[in-house]
Amino acid sequence: MDFENGYVMTIDGADAPGEGQVDVVNPATGKPFATAPRAGAADLDAAVAAARRALPGWRATPIADRRAALIAAGNAIAAHAEQFGRLFTREQGRPLALAIGEIKHGAYWMKATAKLDLPVDVTEDTEQRRIEVHHEPVGVVAAIVPWNFPFLLAIWKIAPALLAGNTVVVKPSPFTPLCSLKLGELLREFLPAGVLNVISGGDELGPMMTAHKGSDKISFTGSTATGKKVMESAARDLKRVTLELGGNDAAIVLPDVDVDAVAEQIFFGAFYNTAQVCIATKRLYIHEDVYDALRDKLHDIARRVVVGDGAQQGSEYGPIQNEPQYRRVMALLEDARSNGLTLLQGRDVPTEGYFIPLTIVDNPPEDSRVVQEEAFGPILPLLKYSDLDDVIARANDSEYGLAGAVWSSDIDAAVAVAKRIETGTVWINQNLQNTPYTPFAGVKQSGIGVENGMAGLLEFTQPRTLFIPKVPQAAE
Repeated sequence: MDFENGYVMTIDGADAPGEGQVDVVNPATGKPFATAPRAGAADLDAAVAAARRALPGWRATPIADRRAALIAAGNAIAAHAEQFGRLFTREQGRPLALAIGEIKHGAYWMKATAKLDLPVDVTEDTEQRRIEVHHEPVGVVAAIVPWNFPFLLAIWKIAPALLAGNTVVVKPSPFTPLCSLKLGELLREFLPAGVLNVISGGDELGPMMTAHKGSDKISFTGSTATGKKVMESAARDLKRVTLELGGNDAAIVLPDVDVDAVAEQIFFGAFYNTAQVCIATKRLYIHEDVYDALRDKLHDIARRVVVGDGAQQGSEYGPIQNEPQYRRVMALLEDARSNGLTLLQGRDVPTEGYFIPLTIVDNPPEDSRVVQEEAFGPILPLLKYSDLDDVIARANDSEYGLAGAVWSSDIDAAVAVAKRIETGTVWINQNLQNTPYTPFAGVKQSGIGVENGMAGLLEFTQPRTLFIPKVPQAAE
């Protein structure tokens, strides 16, 4: 399989060239290095029709066989991890070792999800009757994947949807389409034609997908603003939706913390993937007793780590993935500078490409833009506090509620704080953790629905309740 050339869509198990081309830019250079197909309305119609035709056969396939196909697909992904990883670095920007890590994690996630089983819930079982609740596939799933984790988040949608008996049309971001296109090619060997279709295109393709009457569910990961548009579009046909959206995630550092023990992990949780992570720490509240020590430690780490082209050995952090996001993050930095905020930056970055120094903002006002807005880039505001009730209120004073963290040497004290944080996930003395068996969901404007675990699998189903009599009905 050629990972360097020949990027095509997969529709009904075959190549589909599209009606045009979209440039794919290497964010480390800011220059195009490949082209991907641009799907038009006819391509989308063909992909949805193929998924619709394949649905009855795939739904009728025993779940054990669907499971076996996903496990075989996961093994094939793992076998091509280095090839996928090199392509990933070119289109997404992340350093190669971490890119390969995402591919391997996607392979693991595919196989782990396949081990889940659809339950039959018995809500009543008496001498008169038995009531069973079965979980049937929703139908054709439109899966819309973002650019920050373009491989893993595709698997998060594909694996449970297929295991549940649905068919899928995947649309990757126009900024990072190539690994998804190659994934579609690879999985043709393991899935019947039409079960998994992968199409690519420009900004116009997403709204076309969400409005298409042939799909039954939309699974979307992206910004809250775009998620609202997806929900509005889905409402016209009452499509089911799962929306994993933005987060302005807060972490609280309690005064008893061992600064030397936690600084590296806190830094990683804020800046991994150049902070282009929906669940990254984006507001770090530090008790005044340890504020200066932790601030200085984090700044030392920022000055030590290397930001550069992910394809070059030694790079630990890559560029911002695309030019529009680069400009948004730069505007946020300029706003901080113009308002006289103290910026503690890391080492110099390349001048070519979409690079921004890793930046710590020293105790900005709570109402500053760098605190109130989700940067989705390497800007971390550190905020000093003295009163626990006050800091919990500040952490919760957000329209978002995706994830949070508490850092302390006292686990019981940390748990007590965690229970008061208004987010779908709270980590204690760790961060950026998810598992295939654990539900992941946001509250407030961070999303609707659940991903991962049994709850995530059931998002791709609809209940069918059977009332089964045990006593023959008397003849009239």
